[in-house]
Amino acid sequence: MSEGAIAIYVDADACPVKDEVYRVAARYGLHVYVVANSFMTLPREPWIERVIVSDGFDAADDWIAERAAPGAIVVTADVPLASRCVKAGASVLAPNGKAFTVSSVGMALATRNLMQDLREAGAVTGGPRPFSAKDRSAFLGALDRAVVRARREAGRPA
Repeated sequence: MSEGAIAIYVDADACPVKDEVYRVAARYGLHVYVVANSFMTLPREPWIERVIVSDGFDAADDWIAERAAPGAIVVTADVPLASRCVKAGASVLAPNGKAFTVSSVGMALATRNLMQDLREAGAVTGGPRPFSAKDRSAFLGALDRAVVRARREAGRPA
């Protein structure tokens, strides 16, 4: 990727919005890195790159976090990864369209840790609500806005 180029990094193992990422990236001519611990089938496009990392703990997260920087857009539901990427200056979106920001990622991390403690204590047995069409739509809008913002910050036409 060239210096200053905008790219999208997808934490792909459980990402429900990969097709939406491809659609937005095609519209804007962006490179997409699909990062996973195992092989997955992807569209055969020169601007979509499959990155298979080792199955080591947080290997995909580490690969993405090492490349997170201003101009990068990261798609992940992993709050610790989101925190690392926000600190590096990347734009970070959850698959439901919620943006992780400097002001929100600390609370998201605290909530995640609290819920993990409650689950381990047996106080919480349910998981998150099912992914919906509304979430998919919210993600599409949020990704489009993130790309426009990144292009504007890079001095490119939106």
